[in-house]
Parts: sequence; C-alpha cells; structure tokens
Amino acid sequence: MTTPTATPVAAETTAGALPRRGKFGQVVFNVRQYPIIPLIILAVMLIIPALFANLIAPHDPVDVNLRDRLMPPAWMEGGSWEYVLGTDRQGFDILSRIIHGARISLSISLLAIALGGGVGTVLGLVAAYGGGWVDNLIMRIVDIKLAFPSILLALVLVAVSGPGFQTVVLVIALLLWARFARMVRGEALAIKQQDFIARAQVAGASPIRIMMRHIFPNVVNTVVVLATLEVGHVIILESTLSFLGAGLVKPTPAWGLMVADGRALIVTAWWLFFFPTMAIVLTVLSMNLLGDWLRDRLDPKLRNV
Repeated sequence: MTTPTATPVAAETTAGALPRRGKFGQVVFNVRQYPIIPLIILAVMLIIPALFANLIAPHDPVDVNLRDRLMPPAWMEGGSWEYVLGTDRQGFDILSRIIHGARISLSISLLAIALGGGVGTVLGLVAAYGGGWVDNLIMRIVDIKLAFPSILLALVLVAVSGPGFQTVVLVIALLLWARFARMVRGEALAIKQQDFIARAQVAGASPIRIMMRHIFPNVVNTVVVLATLEVGHVIILESTLSFLGAGLVKPTPAWGLMVADGRALIVTAWWLFFFPTMAIVLTVLSMNLLGDWLRDRLDPKLRNV
C-alpha cells in the first residue's frame, strides 16, 4: 500500500502585512513624503518672481498709462492680452505689480525675521542659561511686549518714525523678537539640564561658549521651524500696515497697497482686489504648510509618529 504524497501547503500571508508597491506606487509614496504642492505654489508666487521680477514682469510696475486704466483681465470683454490680469486706476499692470510685490514681501520677511529672530534667539539663550534675575527681567519684558496688540503697536511705531521700507522692517522685527525669545528659552532650559552641559561647565568652558557651541546647535531646528512659520505672519503684517496706509508708500508695488487701492472698486473692478488678495492667501497658506512639514521632520518627538 503506497503512502499518499503530501501536497505542498501554500504559505499563508502574515496578518497585517503591507502590500508591495509597484514602481508607480513607490513614486507616489515618495512624493507624498514632501510638501510638493506648497513648494510649487511658493516657487510660482514668491521665489521665482522675487528673484527674476525684472525678467518675467511684462511691464514696468510703476509705469503710469492713463489711456489703459481700469482694463479688465484679458479673458473678459474689453480686456487685452497685453495686460493679462488687467490694470488699476493709474494704468499700472496688475500682473507686473504682483510679481514685483513678491520681491518686496520676500525682502521684508527675510530682513525682519533675520533681525528679530536673531535678537530673540540671543535673548532666549541668555535668559535660559543666566537664570535668576536675568531670566526674570527678560521674560517680563517679553510678557509686556506680548500683551500689546501687534497691529496697534506697529501703527504707533510707524506714526512716530514715518512709513517706508526700513521702518516696516524695523517695526516687524520689534514685533517678532519676543516670539523667538520665549520659544528658544523653553528649549534651552531643557537642554541646560543635560549632562553634557554640566561636563562643559566642569571643563571650564565660558558661558558664551556653552551657549553658542552646546545649546544653540540643539535649538536650531526650533528656530528654523519658527522662522518658516513667521514668513506668513510677516507678509500679513506688512500687507496690513500697507493697507492701513502705515507701511510702504505709493507707488511701491506692494500687495497690501494693491488691496487698499482696490477696496473702493471691489464691485465694479473686482480684479484690483481679488488677485493681490489671492497672492497673499496662497503664499501664507503654503508657508504655513511648509512650516508644519518642517516641524514634523525636524522634531525628534514627531519624526517617527
């Protein structure tokens, strides 16, 4: 009597095993790990216009042409492809002013964040490492600063010094430093308790060396994320000040000034208000999404979540 041959048993799939991705699925998965859409919007709305405004703008942003004033966008009746997004009451080309306005917004953001963020980071490190009355003094000044409404304080400062590019940069920097100081102090206080700081103190390292060589590198990620998120905040502040007539002065091609010029004609010439508003909204939203992504990637607590 012959013994029946045992048939091979198919290997069971492990419960919960993830299906293998094809080449296209792997590409999609890799792309989703990065903020592609916000980066594209920022490149189109902010970075490329800011760097190459003189090359890609079809017209001079401050070239008055009263003959073609209040022309609608090209796809509307009465519009012309010479002025794709139309013109305003002075005959300025809307598209050219939006492109050059990106340069203004990016310049103010970089300068104000570099100045305010640098001062706030240094004060936050000093407060955390110094402790005692130094920490109390700096933090009370921060509390007083944060207690004032930002726009009201900015209006007062601009009224004292007068509107202009340099004034806007300094005013916004004065509004930002407290945010950086408080955030950096909180991170630095936790790092100050680590063993490597105690070993550096025992080895005779100076307070400045400890702050700059041991503490600061460990808070850089926080500073980068906060600076990225503050770009959108700076653009909103600059646009608000310009809208209220306390920021940049005409005929500077600033997004806030364009919105202010179009508010009186929002019904009859909606393009004066709509296009610069959308430039602000898309840019700020994209910067916030990029900042959230950077926070998730740079924060070790969230990196593996």
